[in-house]
Amino acid sequence: MADLGKMLIVICDGLGDRPAKELKGKTPLQVAKKPTMNKIAREGICGMMYPIDVGVRAGSDTSHLAILGYDPYKLYTGRGPYEAAGVGLEVRGGDVALRCNFSTVDDNLVVEDRRAGRIKERTDEIAKALDGMEIEGVKVLFKESVEHRAVLVLRGDGLSPYITDADPHGEGRKVSEVKALKPEAELTARVVNQFVKESYRILKEHPVNRDRVSAGLPPANIVLPRGAGIVPHIPKVGDLYHIKGAAITGIALVKGVCRVAGLDIIEVKGATGGLDTNMMAKAEAVVKALDNYDLVFLNIKAPDICGHDGNAGEKVKVIERIDAALAHILNNANQNYVMALTADHTTPVSVKDHTGDAVPLSIRGEGVRKDAVRTFDEIACARGGLGTILGKNLLPLLLQLTARSEKFGS
Repeated sequence: MADLGKMLIVICDGLGDRPAKELKGKTPLQVAKKPTMNKIAREGICGMMYPIDVGVRAGSDTSHLAILGYDPYKLYTGRGPYEAAGVGLEVRGGDVALRCNFSTVDDNLVVEDRRAGRIKERTDEIAKALDGMEIEGVKVLFKESVEHRAVLVLRGDGLSPYITDADPHGEGRKVSEVKALKPEAELTARVVNQFVKESYRILKEHPVNRDRVSAGLPPANIVLPRGAGIVPHIPKVGDLYHIKGAAITGIALVKGVCRVAGLDIIEVKGATGGLDTNMMAKAEAVVKALDNYDLVFLNIKAPDICGHDGNAGEKVKVIERIDAALAHILNNANQNYVMALTADHTTPVSVKDHTGDAVPLSIRGEGVRKDAVRTFDEIACARGGLGTILGKNLLPLLLQLTARSEKFGS
């Protein structure tokens, strides 16, 4: 039996693209100078991957679930549970979680600013004022996220995610009354409505908001929940495959998916999840993590930001920065490991949103059957020996390459 190898999955968020006019009909991957990505392709086996299924526009949460070996159609109930886990709230199977905004309303509860002026400071203070209350026997857990964002977790018996949003999704509209979409959600709707009322009562006179009004800033005087989802009972990756895994990412949503999946989160200084993220620090964290973990999962968000902004030139620059970080990993990781380089979805600069196109994939490491592909991009990888796979196929491929998979049959 071969020695057990390590596994490294590198997800370049939104990396896949389509031919761009500003790049003379080429994709950012085709234009970028990326010697390390090309080396990975040249020394490995390549193909294309539909993160969820053929033609499905994947979200970052659902695609990461799939790449970690889960069936998102069975386990995905909404973004809220993963946002909650991502900001560090303990979530349990059966909890109902919601995404929230700190918002500004007038005396008639008409929304003036859904993001409270994109508040950045002291949100932890106002979040603490709302955390821990109990409504109709339901415990309320509440925590701030990035800027105006926050998460709400409800814990108790008889909860259901089938409710409407309190957020009216626009300024000049009154805060929406939450309604049950199914009879079993009546309690949940009442609890959320009461929480919204309590948030306004507590926050309108909070010292943070008095200071903001004095400074001419919009107060964060109410919380508007949306997107309720029930926390699924997900078996841990470690239990399923007898491995110890870790994730490195600056994105709360991806942290949440990985936490729910049982991966340890390695916090990296300077890993912001933005264009300013410290990619070299992430690369160094990967090198160290390979010493202690069987599976290391790295997410780099920056390409997705460029895609949503429609900025082809910046996406090319980001790819080149990622390439340098990958070079650091290849030059410094001493472990026997198999690397998969891919994306969680496409975010073409011409569309400025996720599309259902397949993403390029290359797998490099001991035991890999090398093919004839020489460069890493959407066109070259389509000619690779892997053909086309689904996201849920990736982890099984790596498990068998590292001698960790179970035999099916005798």
